[in-house]
Amino acid sequence: MIEMIIQIILLIVGFLFLIKGADYFVDGASSIANVLKIPTLIIGLTVVAFGTSAPEAAVSVAAALSGSNAIAISNVVGSNIFNILLIIGLCSLVATMKVDPKLVKQDLPFLLLTSILLTGTVFLTWQISRLLALIFLILIVAYVAYLVYNARKSEESKFVEKPKYSLILSIVIVIVSLVAIVLGAQLVVNSAKFIALSLGMSETLIGLTIISIGTSLPELITSLTAVKKGENNIAIGNIVGSCLFNILFILGLSGFIHPIVVGHGMIIDLCVMILATVLLYVFSYLDEKLDKKEGIIFIIFFIIYMAFIIMRN
Repeated sequence: MIEMIIQIILLIVGFLFLIKGADYFVDGASSIANVLKIPTLIIGLTVVAFGTSAPEAAVSVAAALSGSNAIAISNVVGSNIFNILLIIGLCSLVATMKVDPKLVKQDLPFLLLTSILLTGTVFLTWQISRLLALIFLILIVAYVAYLVYNARKSEESKFVEKPKYSLILSIVIVIVSLVAIVLGAQLVVNSAKFIALSLGMSETLIGLTIISIGTSLPELITSLTAVKKGENNIAIGNIVGSCLFNILFILGLSGFIHPIVVGHGMIIDLCVMILATVLLYVFSYLDEKLDKKEGIIFIIFFIIYMAFIIMRN
């Protein structure tokens, strides 16, 4: 009983770390963008996206180093589905989000092509080989280099807001808040897992729900915080960038450490990930905004998928 109370307290502390960490992380990232005259969309696609994907990276790389990294692909696919369907769905309910045309023209198509490349390769070989992993790593380096290069010469860099903090202070805020976000996610996942096991839930169900969703909590809290602050580009860029980072860097690094054998059942989840990405692209392309209508569709889709995986397992 005492241990259960301790875990509940740790769960609450974890959520506090996540919420306050995300609050300062968005402010620090926005300030860095303004100091360097880089559009906030680029910061959302890179610094914020990669930073909030740290829990997924930690889980997948640790699994790869232990030689049992089959969990890596399920972690990535589950996180991407959660990111698009639930996080963007919830953000769209909180406020109508205008989608940057550049996101529609280059970043979303790149995410869709990357998802199709992953699914197609898995369907043909049922593994992520070191060669494919190396291709993924090369692609993520090239993608980030392309974003930064374009941002530096973009006309948008001339119209950024006055920075809230100095560059040094902004970097310190981002690092400290990122540590708080990752630590908060870890506390929430561990505490929730203990509570769930104590209530008699199976480990399989916990892995598909609590762990997968738990490692995406930084993206959820950061995106919702960004939307409330009016930083829509950071919110959407965070999700798209995180999904790309999950596939290209996390699977690339994990697969390079140890080739990943993929179970045949995973093809359904990969197809759901592609369908979610297609929906996001189509909705963004048609209206260049995401509102309550799209948000409800995303959330219903997510609930149906969660019901499916619970019944399947």
